[in-house]
Amino acid sequence: MSYILVTGGAGFIGSHVVKELLRQGYQPVVYDNLQTGHRKAIGDAPFVKGDLADREKLKETLQSYPIQAVIHFAADCLVGESVENPVKYFKNNVRKGIHLIEIMEEVGINKIVFSSSAAVYGEPHEIPITEEHPCLPTNPYGETKWIFERVLQTLFKTGKMNSISLRYFNAAGADPEGELGEDHRPETHLIPMVFRAALNNSSVPILGTDYDTPDGTCIRDYIHVSDLSHAHLLALKKLEEGRFAGAYNLGNGNGYSVKEVIKVVSRVTGKRIGVIESARRPGDPSRLVASSAKIKRELGWAQKYPGLGTIIDTAWQWFCKHPEGYHD
Repeated sequence: MSYILVTGGAGFIGSHVVKELLRQGYQPVVYDNLQTGHRKAIGDAPFVKGDLADREKLKETLQSYPIQAVIHFAADCLVGESVENPVKYFKNNVRKGIHLIEIMEEVGINKIVFSSSAAVYGEPHEIPITEEHPCLPTNPYGETKWIFERVLQTLFKTGKMNSISLRYFNAAGADPEGELGEDHRPETHLIPMVFRAALNNSSVPILGTDYDTPDGTCIRDYIHVSDLSHAHLLALKKLEEGRFAGAYNLGNGNGYSVKEVIKVVSRVTGKRIGVIESARRPGDPSRLVASSAKIKRELGWAQKYPGLGTIIDTAWQWFCKHPEGYHD
C-alpha cells in the first residue's frame, strides 16, 4: 500500500481527496493545523495536527510512515485578505511550502502534487484560458501560487523533484454520498453564502456590478469537488510512472456570473434570495473560464458532474443535513 502525505487534508478539497485516496487503495496521512480544516472530515485516516512551520514535527511525520509522495493543499486562500495582508500569504504559502520541500528532500521523497490556482493567470487575455496563457497574477494570493509553481519547475530541472501543479478554478459541490461538504468559518465562498441567505431569509452581497460582463458581475468557472479529487489521483499516478513535471487547468469550461449562480441556487432550493450590491473586491479579474483540454488529453481526466445545477444540488443536499457544518 502506498502512503501519501496530504497537507491541509482536513479542508474542503483535501478531505474529498483523502476519501478518494482510500477508495483507490492508498493510505493517506493527513497533516493539518486545523486552522480552517475539520478533524471530522477525514474519518479514521491517520492524522497529525501540525503546522508546516514546525520542521521537527513535519520531518518526524514523514519518517514515521513510509510516505512515497505528497499532495500539498495547506495554504491561505482568500483573495481579499491577501491584498490586505500580503506578508501573511508569502509567509504561509511560499516560505512554509519551501519548508515542506526541504524536509521532503532530506528524507528522500521526490513526488508532489501541488494545489495551485487559476489566480496565477490574473486578468485573462483570452477565454477559455489554456495553460499557455501568461501568468500575471493580479493579487498576492495568485502571486504566491505562481512563485511556488516556479520553485517546483526549477527543482525538476535540477533533478530534485517531480511535480504536477493543478490550477483550480472554482471548486464547489459536495460528496455525492453525503459524507463530506463545504464548511468554512467564516464562509467566503459564493454558493454556501447564498445557501445561508436562503435559509435565513437574508440577502447575499454581490461584490461589484460594473465588470465588463453581460450582467456586470464576475464570471467564474465552477468545478465539482469530486471531479477535482479524481484529477489528483490521476496526477499522482502520472508521477508514479517516473520523471515528470507539468501544470494542468481544472475547470468546467463554462462560465457563470454571480447573478446566474444566485438564480440557479434559487431554483434548486425553491427559495427567493435577496441581494445587496456593493463595491468590487480588490484583485478580482472579471472573467475566469478554463480550458481543461490538456488534462483530458494527457491524463484521461473526465467529469462526472459538469452541470452547475448538479453541482449546486449536491452542495445543497449536504448543507441541509449539516446546517451548522461539522460541529468541531
